[in-house]
Amino acid sequence: MTSIKPQQITFIVPGVENFDHTEISDFVQRAQSNLDATLLEFAWIELLEKNKSVTVEELAEMIFGSAEPLESYCAHLLLSKDDIYFTVLESKGSFSVYGPRPVVQVEELLRRKQAKEAAEKELQEFVKLLKYAREMPPHSKPKNSSWRTDEKIWNRIESLEAYAIDDCRTDNQKKTAAMILKAMGLAKTASAAVDLLIDIGYFPVHVNLDLLKLNIRTDYPEEILAAAESVLLECPDLDKVDRIDLTHLKVYAIDVDEADELDDALSATRLQDGRIKVWIHVADPTSLIQPGSMIDKEAMKRATSVFLPTATHPMFPEKLAMEGMSLKQGKPCNAVTVSVVLHSDGSIAEYLVENSIIKPTYMLTYESASELLHLNLEEEVELRLLSEAAMLRLQWRRGQGAIDTSTIETRIKVTNPDDPVPLIKLYVENQADPAMRLVTEMMILCGEVIATLGSCNNIHLPYRGQPQSNIDISAFSHLPEGPVRSSAIVKTMRAAEMDFRKPIRHGVLGLPGYVQFTSPIRRYMDLLAHYQVKAFLRGDSPPFSAGQLEGMASMINMNTRVVRKLCNSSLRYWIIEYLRRQPKERSFSALVLRFIKDRVVAILLMEVGLQASVWVSVGVQVGDEVKVRVEEALPRDDVLTLKEVQGI
Repeated sequence: MTSIKPQQITFIVPGVENFDHTEISDFVQRAQSNLDATLLEFAWIELLEKNKSVTVEELAEMIFGSAEPLESYCAHLLLSKDDIYFTVLESKGSFSVYGPRPVVQVEELLRRKQAKEAAEKELQEFVKLLKYAREMPPHSKPKNSSWRTDEKIWNRIESLEAYAIDDCRTDNQKKTAAMILKAMGLAKTASAAVDLLIDIGYFPVHVNLDLLKLNIRTDYPEEILAAAESVLLECPDLDKVDRIDLTHLKVYAIDVDEADELDDALSATRLQDGRIKVWIHVADPTSLIQPGSMIDKEAMKRATSVFLPTATHPMFPEKLAMEGMSLKQGKPCNAVTVSVVLHSDGSIAEYLVENSIIKPTYMLTYESASELLHLNLEEEVELRLLSEAAMLRLQWRRGQGAIDTSTIETRIKVTNPDDPVPLIKLYVENQADPAMRLVTEMMILCGEVIATLGSCNNIHLPYRGQPQSNIDISAFSHLPEGPVRSSAIVKTMRAAEMDFRKPIRHGVLGLPGYVQFTSPIRRYMDLLAHYQVKAFLRGDSPPFSAGQLEGMASMINMNTRVVRKLCNSSLRYWIIEYLRRQPKERSFSALVLRFIKDRVVAILLMEVGLQASVWVSVGVQVGDEVKVRVEEALPRDDVLTLKEVQGI
């Protein structure tokens, strides 16, 4: 291989002496200015009438009146660029014979060409629209709905959206999106499509891509909303005659402060013999809807309500859930009440499950309930009794081998999530908090009672169990109580199990059987348990066999796992966004949970309740508290880089 300079090259053209290659550019320029595509169309008409074919030279003579080099080259250019009027009939080396295409074929090719040119023009107009929207200030960008007014524009936006979430249904969608990105000078990647849709205002800055990718149902079809309205108007109650009146009881409903649906509430009293009696009141949606109804089928498809930092998407239509099913302060509400008398050691002495009507007295947040417990007010003796019952139950369950996995958990509420910089409210809650512990224990107690009822009466129910790990839990006694020990224990636990014919031991809860029953407005599996139990209370056969329950549970659990994945990823996104906004110099307290590799450890950021990893200095041990700072926080890329801060 070698290099040759342009000056070392001599062009040789046969028949031309002392050829000057600088003449080539002038020759080409004169040829280009001599081109007229309409001449080719006239030649096509004439040759088609005569049914003749031509060479390049013959065509040059025909349309230019000369076959000299310039005219022949012009004819060659016209033919080489033509894909409408002529086709090659014969070709040998540089010699070719061209024939006119049939009229029908030319008409079809012209139609395609015009369609292509129109599409290209539309694409350029669309690209212009995108660039204009991209340059507009954030609060002046077109509304999301405005992109839907023109069908062609909407099809292109849909293609971009499908490309952004890796959900192109057709090759045409993929091709369209790629063409748009190329025309915009962007890479043909999903992230480029996401950024473009954000830049034009179609996606909010903090768009939840997982919500789109997982195809989570957030809206209700019109027929479901109409059916819900009809139910609210009719307000049927199959169990009206069997309801016991418990409106005399003081009833506490305790939940998070932004709870939309209230499924459960609690009451308590001390009997003359000193034992505590508690009532767990659970909302009764099955008094309004029946298995197999339109609303029921829609709820089963959803499997669960979706609680995101930015919004709540209920399992039932919102108005039906809030006005017809949810417990409401000071108003008579239908419920299924589980009443339990406890032995002094916390075990169950007596229980009863009944249809009831209650009137919730207080709607408390966990914070306000904890404050009332701390104040120890005489007039709130019932709340103190509930707390006492909860402690008895916890001690009894621990005696049965229950494993305490309480830790801290985070809730986030995002106000105006479509704004570029929405308001983030972060709450970190300790599951060992008195009010949270109280509610948790009462819900577990209810689950044990329903499992016992099912076992004693041969009711097919979604019984839950969880085998205890073969690893000796006492092996973790050297670890500090709380998140460190809980984290280590959780990693040893085996997967949960289900049975639909009889209870199975729930080793982690320390119970012989357990059925989730207290959230029938939020969880479809709880609703199934209500259908079965309510039928038993009426003296009817349960609507579902064990086999049917198992089949439905398979789909419900699959959908629930998808929702859980979405909720976890959404919560993590907003925690990282919260950390991204904090001052660079701010340090955070972190608890060392375990060593991952060398000096890299898993930590729990105590102020935000997020697990992460960080490199720590020599001498740091599991259970120690360290200080860290945020080096990098990129919520869209799920990147959080931390650095230990020493000497604080």
